[in-house]
Amino acid sequence: MSAIMMKIRLNYQRVSLSQWGQKLFKSLAMPMLGIAAFLLLWSLAARNIDTSLGQFPGPVAVAEQSVNLWDEHLAEREKAEKFYERQEKRNADRVAKDPGYVPKVRQYTGKETFIDQIFTSLVTVACGFALAMLIAIPGGIATGLSKSLNQAINPLVQLFKPVSPLAWLPLVTMVVSALYVAPDPVVPKSFLNSMITVTLCCLWPTMINTAVGVASIDNDLLNVSRVLRLGALTHVSKIVLPSSVPMIFTGMRLSLGIAWMVLIAAEMLAQNPGLGKFVWDEFQNGSSSSLSRIMVAVLVIGFIGYLLDRGMLAIQRHVSWDKSSTVR
Repeated sequence: MSAIMMKIRLNYQRVSLSQWGQKLFKSLAMPMLGIAAFLLLWSLAARNIDTSLGQFPGPVAVAEQSVNLWDEHLAEREKAEKFYERQEKRNADRVAKDPGYVPKVRQYTGKETFIDQIFTSLVTVACGFALAMLIAIPGGIATGLSKSLNQAINPLVQLFKPVSPLAWLPLVTMVVSALYVAPDPVVPKSFLNSMITVTLCCLWPTMINTAVGVASIDNDLLNVSRVLRLGALTHVSKIVLPSSVPMIFTGMRLSLGIAWMVLIAAEMLAQNPGLGKFVWDEFQNGSSSSLSRIMVAVLVIGFIGYLLDRGMLAIQRHVSWDKSSTVR
């Protein structure tokens, strides 16, 4: 009997190891295989493409420029540190000679590096996306709860949803320039232009999905709310929001992806600081390394977009009761 049990246990362990191996192969080996095939095709295609700026960059050239961009960032940071050290020394000497002197601290005005522009774009998209969610989620809940409001707002949503960021940007720029006339603005106008454009373009997926999620709440839950005579705020917090969380997060993931794409386009068109401006400046520069640097930016833009989506998915998995909707 014990021998039979041992055989069963060994067979179970073999099956478990086999299943684990298959899962590991699917989760690691297959993606690596796909990436390797992409790099090979990219390398072969790059050798046969000649442009006005030289041969199209392959993976090796792009990797070299990635290192160069990082080195440029470190060199610029070193210049900034030396600038502040010299300034601090001058101020200390001036105060030693004149104790009543109030030191003036000037900001370093060197050029933004590639890394700086990555963070600029991330801050802009985060602010634009957050502002859009503050409008879209309450608006979606309101339109989902009220059929009359939904009928009134839906035509406007369908009208503005397909509008390109390239159409919004000139209007936003003119309005911001007309209304934001502070002599010493705390927030640069270029930041506001990009942020508001992002907000206007990424509102709609979250608003639509939130409204659909709220409108499709199970009638049993609505009846429970009526029986318990829950107030409006309690009804929303205890019934509406928990039930519509999966649809809300689906809309938020779509909105975040749109926000990131819109931002790059807006930065390129308006020459606002960020990754889009970096790409356009390199294109205008026309040096032998420009294509490689643009390709670095393209890969970084795609990778950041992927991380943003995975981050939103992780948050959704944490807060959502419906785990089946978070498998991707």
